[in-house]
Amino acid sequence: MSAVFGGDWALILGGSSGFGLATAHKLAAHGMNLCILHRDRRGAMRRIAPEFEKLRGLGVQLLTRNADALSPEVRGEVLEELRGALGESGRVRVLLHSIAFGNLKLLVAAKPQRRAVRAELAARLGVPEPKLGEAVEALFGEGCAELAELADAPDYPAYSYLDADDISRTVHTMGTSLVDWVQALHAAGLFAADARVFGLTSEGNALAWKGYAAVSAAKLALEAVARAIAAEFAPYGVRCNVLQPGVTETPALAAIPGSGHLKAHALLRNPYRRLTTPADVANVVYLLSLPEAAWINGEVIRVDGGEHISGSTA
Repeated sequence: MSAVFGGDWALILGGSSGFGLATAHKLAAHGMNLCILHRDRRGAMRRIAPEFEKLRGLGVQLLTRNADALSPEVRGEVLEELRGALGESGRVRVLLHSIAFGNLKLLVAAKPQRRAVRAELAARLGVPEPKLGEAVEALFGEGCAELAELADAPDYPAYSYLDADDISRTVHTMGTSLVDWVQALHAAGLFAADARVFGLTSEGNALAWKGYAAVSAAKLALEAVARAIAAEFAPYGVRCNVLQPGVTETPALAAIPGSGHLKAHALLRNPYRRLTTPADVANVVYLLSLPEAAWINGEVIRVDGGEHISGSTA
């Protein structure tokens, strides 16, 4: 076990799955103690509890709390509990904001689109279009990304469209709530002298994915406040960066309308012909938490194997 992080702590907001849990495993494997705040239904604990036991098995201290990370009362209680666990010398070296709880409604009803290419292909092959469609859907469902353009369009909800309240809640939850936690940790004197703060964005910060408008706004807000944190907290030893993973198989991705098509296009674009994994991102959090990464501050860092720069699907 690495001694680099001996006595240091990581506070992970959203650490029961996906990027947060993968980061917890990575940091714990190198000796970092963990405080994990998550919000899950009671039934989900059958999956989560064994993961937390694995973390304890790595010989680190682990505090967990199943509660609302947006609640000021919860935040105060978590920091007070954390203060007690830190003792005289312990400090929070890493804060990871991995809250993935946003609104994924459309702005307007999606207009059905007929797959004209599929109809033409069926005609050329001399087979009924429904029969061809069944084969396409079966193969696409089994992971044949090349059939994305022939597969049925995503099924978007035909009710309850995005409104101002949906947007404001999502922007705060997935974006500006990072400020609350950074300010609170600083005011409590819990940050290490060389602390690292991380947020998570996505390619949806610049691309228009259907149903992603509110989350896209939240990602841009997160990037903006992260830059401000990087500049204003630098004199106090805090570095703040945002990671932009490629398309990754997580519970958050599964909730996005049309996620199957997003995955297919990512697989075709990625030079390595695979999706990003939570472990890929956890590895970068670990690297940027090392002393040698102290001069990286205020950046949006892509972690996608070159997915964003690949202009070819050949």
